[in-house]
Amino acid sequence: MVEVNSFEVITRQLRAILKHRHLDGKRNAVLILANELEINPLDCAAALLSLLFEGEVVSPPPPPVHIIPVEPLELLPIKMQRYRLDIGKKQRIDFESLKNLLVEESGVDRNNIQNVSIRSDYTLLELPEEMPSDIFLHLKNVEVNGYKLNIKRLKVRKSTPNSNSNRFRRKH
Repeated sequence: MVEVNSFEVITRQLRAILKHRHLDGKRNAVLILANELEINPLDCAAALLSLLFEGEVVSPPPPPVHIIPVEPLELLPIKMQRYRLDIGKKQRIDFESLKNLLVEESGVDRNNIQNVSIRSDYTLLELPEEMPSDIFLHLKNVEVNGYKLNIKRLKVRKSTPNSNSNRFRRKH
């Protein structure tokens, strides 16, 4: 059993740690663990504390924590641009390898690689529109299995209101 004053000892130790140490890595680890276990970070921290004091009772029990609901932050949608790569199934590229390559070579967020369509000789995909020109030029020369990506921006097709309707009309 932990002594009655152990709660005060823990509090003192935690104050010293919070004052003198950088905890960003530890915070990230708790968030990753909580996400992996599908629990909230507070439950994860409590479980980690119980690992440290397994079988012991820490007194007094902590007061209930009131969680303040936070409005989800609404982010503006990222404008996407359609691209063509000169690699496809014939060049032995698969979805995961392609995503990993683009993340590694361009720094693009994995979630911002969208609508990937790997064809026989080429691949179509969408990446964020604001790709810097130096990264774009770098991706032109990146090689996969001995083949250059040779990335190209595709032009957006703009349809006029009458263009589609006239195309399907019969001529009399």
